[in-house]
Amino acid sequence: MVTYPQRITLCGFGGQGIILSAVILGTTAVTKGDLYAVQTQSYGSEARGGQCQSELIIDKKAINSPVAEKKNLLVAMFQTAYEKYIPTLEDDGVLVIDPGLVTKITRPIKTTFEVPATQIAVDLGNRMAANMVMLGFLSESLGIIRREDLLDVVKDTVNPRFVELNFKAVEAGIAYAKENDLYHK
Repeated sequence: MVTYPQRITLCGFGGQGIILSAVILGTTAVTKGDLYAVQTQSYGSEARGGQCQSELIIDKKAINSPVAEKKNLLVAMFQTAYEKYIPTLEDDGVLVIDPGLVTKITRPIKTTFEVPATQIAVDLGNRMAANMVMLGFLSESLGIIRREDLLDVVKDTVNPRFVELNFKAVEAGIAYAKENDLYHK
């Protein structure tokens, strides 16, 4: 059961589609879930490779501020970004990491999911789809958004050349959650 508000940080490095993930997640919540969402982002001056993050708040009621001091979900896809944002995660929050890129956990969180999103994307033929693997995982394991709604928004948001790949990546993230029984209890 999803509780609201959901205060989320997605972080990694430029080129991973972190900001696109937050936009798709927020858009899905608003257009398909009848929820409210607000999203902010920041990234380094580098075009690709620098640290980036996006914060997203999803709630059943209007959101008065785009800033939340503490988050209840942190999705980290890069060690440096993890280290920067792990202090913002509530003690009873949920941590989702890509273990191929976040290899040193400095603050153990009781509910931690390791999702090899980048490796799964590489196995699909394009490492750039790791963000969609994570969205599929979040859909299935945490129930923040529904699979069908997510796929509709992906279809409407991404370049048509990449829709099929992104669908496969979302489905792979869902399959990973199911195969490994990774659900937030």
